[in-house]
Amino acid sequence: MQPIQSLDEFFTRSGADVSLYHMGRRVAPCPRETLRTFESGEHAWPEPWQHQARLGIVFRLGDMPEPAIWFLALPLDEQGMLSPAPRDGFINRLLDTLGRNVANMGADETEHQETADVDHLMKDNPLAFTPNTNFQAMLNAQATLSLGLPASQHLEPVEAYLTGQQKIDWQALGFQGIADFSVRLDDTMANALAQRIPHLPASVIHSLCYCLEHRPFIETLVNALYERGEQAASDGDLETVCACVRAVGSTSSTKAGDWYTSLLRDREACGPDLLAAIAGRGWPFLEDAERLPLFLRRLAEDERSNFAAVVRDIALIPRLRLPVMMALRDAPAGSAIQQRLTGMLPRA
Repeated sequence: MQPIQSLDEFFTRSGADVSLYHMGRRVAPCPRETLRTFESGEHAWPEPWQHQARLGIVFRLGDMPEPAIWFLALPLDEQGMLSPAPRDGFINRLLDTLGRNVANMGADETEHQETADVDHLMKDNPLAFTPNTNFQAMLNAQATLSLGLPASQHLEPVEAYLTGQQKIDWQALGFQGIADFSVRLDDTMANALAQRIPHLPASVIHSLCYCLEHRPFIETLVNALYERGEQAASDGDLETVCACVRAVGSTSSTKAGDWYTSLLRDREACGPDLLAAIAGRGWPFLEDAERLPLFLRRLAEDERSNFAAVVRDIALIPRLRLPVMMALRDAPAGSAIQQRLTGMLPRA
């Protein structure tokens, strides 16, 4: 039998029950085919983050009583393809740790040994990373829903509060409950939530948006977040503006795209925080002949921004790579973009 050469092959041949999740630009289900074609060198990673393919892997091996979770950050090359050496090192360690023969163990001992081995494998692992608490909450919410497991105990009061069914001290709401509510949001609840958006405290809006940014939702809620974001802009509340911008970035709403365009046309509105919100969570809206050059222009004009880092980051996204290169090439001579590009060139 040929040796195992990829993570996808390991999970296939081990018979593991596995679910994959993007953990870079957002938390979202990742098809096994995406991992397979990425590891085989057929395709670049679709949602790179900080030059890495960040994965959450929820799986059971053998008789493990509870699913294990791995968080792996696989390094990418300049084309967004897999840099194989670190992955290969991890697979060798994986096979060395889990490949031993446990046939002579009793069932209970096997379960204990497999769990201990999996836990040990992530310790001092150069590919392991720890997601922030928001991402961990969203992974937990999505995984429990996918596996048919109950949501956390925090869901019920959050749902009662956010849909206006019950008055609750919002400071007592758990973030995990907001994550659970967001992944279970149907159109009826979304319409009820939209009615509540104008009246929610800013802190609740922030937490809600940091969960909604991982999933699409209906136009009624997009409109409500747009209105709340515009009101926040009038009030000088930049954090709420950015939170609402991030949230609608997960949708394909024309309203959201038009809002991005209007914000980018306003030079005074386009500080580093807003540009980061658009690049980090609303990147699909940059696949636009007007919006992308405008974004790059605003990015170049703001001396506080790290133009080179942001450009390299979004250019790693396969669908944006060619449009970014063309927009940079077509930037007018003497423009802020051209000046920034000149500054990126190595000095003789």
